[in-house]
Amino acid sequence: MWKKTYGQTGKQISVIGFGGMRFANPEDIDGSAELVTYAHSKGINYFDTAPGYCGDKSELIMGAAIRQMPRDSFYISTKCGSADGKELRGSIERSLKRLNVDYIDFFHIWCLVLPNQLEQRIAGGAIPAAVKAKEEGLIKHLVVSMHLSGSEIARVLDSGYFEGMTIGYNAINFPFRSEGLEAAARHNIGVVTMNPLGGGLIPRNAERLSFIKGPRDDDVVQAAIRFNISQPAITSALVGFSNREQVDQAVAAVENFSPYPQEHIENVKSHISESFEGFCTGCGYCIPCPSDVQIPKLMDAYNQKVLDGNDSAIVNRLKWHWSMKPEDAAACTQCGICEEKCTQHLPIRDRLEAIAALAAG
Repeated sequence: MWKKTYGQTGKQISVIGFGGMRFANPEDIDGSAELVTYAHSKGINYFDTAPGYCGDKSELIMGAAIRQMPRDSFYISTKCGSADGKELRGSIERSLKRLNVDYIDFFHIWCLVLPNQLEQRIAGGAIPAAVKAKEEGLIKHLVVSMHLSGSEIARVLDSGYFEGMTIGYNAINFPFRSEGLEAAARHNIGVVTMNPLGGGLIPRNAERLSFIKGPRDDDVVQAAIRFNISQPAITSALVGFSNREQVDQAVAAVENFSPYPQEHIENVKSHISESFEGFCTGCGYCIPCPSDVQIPKLMDAYNQKVLDGNDSAIVNRLKWHWSMKPEDAAACTQCGICEEKCTQHLPIRDRLEAIAALAAG
């Protein structure tokens, strides 16, 4: 298994990470743990979990697998989303017990979705508590999980608190995160990406997205994984596994693989906007909005309709990826400044109005 160095930590991380949120039958702790140990036997050494995943069973599954794996042969990652320092401390102690470890390799300040949440986690004591836990040896590396735009990610990383980050990144949404990747490279920070398959959008639109395939790619799933790990700033791509076949497919995607040349990556990026009429590339020229409407995030959600063709794709994207609601688009005053600045001349006001109308549904 190909490995990359995670930022400045010196840790060698498998370029495919195990995302512990898609176990087929999480009630079967031991059976699910067998899938983890199988992935480990195939060379995967980075395992990501969190309280609440799979009906709050994911950490228990990982802990059952960890009993069977030498401690120096893997890295475990978990998270806490509380802003309260005492709650975060309690979460760490609970995770340690459930995972059957004395320390957590990569501990995430979990799920920053709004620009001001970093300050909230500091003021509430969560980050100071995590720093203290690191000083005590309960966690080795303090990292962060974010659903923010590229510029917002860069600001979080500039704070200096974190040695790495986990972000959603794939061949569809890369424009929204590119500035964040640049900041990670600048700080030499490790990057793990989640949703490399776009939450299933990429395999569901395999024919339309066939241009992401390189000459040695069998299918778009393989190409999507390779797109991520070919980029120097990305350390590992998380894949949520439900069975052994999926593990084998992901491992095969990186076996004897040389990173795509930069030319291919740039071609994929240019094709996204060219191949989908009206597809927002997330350049951010439309902001700031006088009414503080989060236009790029709302346009990203509308992109899902461009791909999937239904309104529910917009609602799901807003809810699960951006922690937003359709009514957030209603703050638009139709001033038109965003459209004047849009390099693609998209009908932003009409789209915001259409998104806001979904609130009634």
